[in-house]
Amino acid sequence: MTYRKIYLKRGKEDSLLRFHPWIFSGAVSHMDEGIEEGDIVRVLTEKGDFIAVGHYQIGSIAVRVLSFKDVAIGSSFWEKRIAAALLMREAIGVAPLASGDGNGKDTTSHFNGTFRLVHGEGDNLPGLVIDCYGRTAVMQAHSVGMHVCRHDIAKAVVAVMGSRITSIYYKSETTLPFKAELGQENEFIYGRSDDNITIENGLKFHVDWLKGQKTGFFIDQRDNRSLLERYAKGRSVLNMFCYTGGFSVYAMRGGAQVVHSVDSSAKAIELTNRNVALNFPETDQRHEAFCDDAFKYLDSHDAKYDLIILDPPAFAKHRGALRNALKGYTRLNVKGLQRIKSGGILFTFSCSQVVTKDQFRQAVFTAAAQARRKVRILHQLHQPADHPINIYHPEGEYLKGLVLYVE
Repeated sequence: MTYRKIYLKRGKEDSLLRFHPWIFSGAVSHMDEGIEEGDIVRVLTEKGDFIAVGHYQIGSIAVRVLSFKDVAIGSSFWEKRIAAALLMREAIGVAPLASGDGNGKDTTSHFNGTFRLVHGEGDNLPGLVIDCYGRTAVMQAHSVGMHVCRHDIAKAVVAVMGSRITSIYYKSETTLPFKAELGQENEFIYGRSDDNITIENGLKFHVDWLKGQKTGFFIDQRDNRSLLERYAKGRSVLNMFCYTGGFSVYAMRGGAQVVHSVDSSAKAIELTNRNVALNFPETDQRHEAFCDDAFKYLDSHDAKYDLIILDPPAFAKHRGALRNALKGYTRLNVKGLQRIKSGGILFTFSCSQVVTKDQFRQAVFTAAAQARRKVRILHQLHQPADHPINIYHPEGEYLKGLVLYVE
């Protein structure tokens, strides 16, 4: 297939020679006529040498690279990339094996797990996210190019996953560029399922893939929720920005004495209560949820909790918001550190991609100094292995977290 071409300015191919998968608009010299957003294009140097093939888009990132080899982007390409992504998940033990566990035991018939199958640039598929909830895959496009290719990608997922997937829900209504005016609606593009309950580490959760944030659940906190469970026994737990109540449910299984969930969204509180009810009988009265502002709630509950989770939504979605975001993280952590009991443990996170690990740690350091508390770092947290980071794309390391012991 012949693709239209984009030419780079002199010397602007250097980052691509280091396999960085983004080409910024400032690096583009000129392009063929007729290129539309979402088209597959070949990228050439000023001298006309091939360097990459990818999706063209309007904005600061002009091309998201699909391959540094001059290949056709079709069914074979998508299947190979999806298969490579699945192979890695099988290797690390988060995805079911195709025909068994290697010992003659079928693992697909009763598998009902939760994992990320495709993580954008981390799987060399920039702009694409696919999460698996049991036998339903939820696909999300973050670029027009991936949106255009959604049906071909869905066919590849079915071909690779086989009986492990019976339905694919396309959920990109809020993630595609607004100015592209695609009129996209969330919908099933393969099969259909009314079962929105998934299992994570033996716990059940409702997944709101219709209207929920991300693909309906925050899979990226799976390992961190398990860590919190180990610290929960006998403690009074406050889960701020609770959303689905994931940390709350794990804390309860870990033996927490009391668990309070707080979110400013009434829908989040309802979902949290439903997830608690899925896993614990009505006679278990340890949990209570509150619809309230995080800062107001912390101000009115001093020294009540000895385990606090601060997992706010992204404070910065672009570099222009970075300064205010760092101030926000500092302010939030000051509140948490001031209010936690002596000997308490604080789990604190940032999911802002533009905030680096060092910047987040500095914000928490500043918060500790302002709160005048003695603080020790117990763990430095990040996203799980099924959210891999392309070594040539450090921007993919978006989730940062610290576990602190507060004297």
